Amino acid sequence: MDEAGLMAECELDTLRASGPGGQKRNKTESAVRIRHLPSGIIVIANESRSQHDNRDVALRRLRKALALKLREPAQTGVPDEIAAAIDDKKKRLKVGQKDARYIPAIAVALDLLAAHGGRVSDAAKQLGLTTGNLSSFLTADDDLFVEANLIRTQNGLGPLRKRE
Repeated sequence: MDEAGLMAECELDTLRASGPGGQKRNKTESAVRIRHLPSGIIVIANESRSQHDNRDVALRRLRKALALKLREPAQTGVPDEIAAAIDDKKKRLKVGQKDARYIPAIAVALDLLAAHGGRVSDAAKQLGLTTGNLSSFLTADDDLFVEANLIRTQNGLGPLRKRE
């Protein structure tokens, strides 16, 4: 969904951020809170003194929270936004957390994991990845790791373990 469509489903508030930063921070409403009305998810960003920057950060956090919490029926095949991030020769997903394809990738990975009853090997097979690569992807981000393990425990499987 594009930014305008997402914001149409949201309520945006600006507020004063507390904490260190002196007089400027305490007098301007630069912090941003976004409520996604259909899901009830709330995100806040107050790191920057710029309301624009905080809005961008809050939108990214909202997209990630929606990708982590909301499940959609799994599609057959590999979605186009994910297919571009897969190295066909090595069967590896090559997308970092700062990549624009990262949030759609976590949504697809969790949707497939849920559709396959929490079995990483089956989800990896559908994506055309190695089981180890998908497992590494699911355990690299703490929030993604928690959601993947929640899906697995709901299906009676043991949790994934992080490699140190």
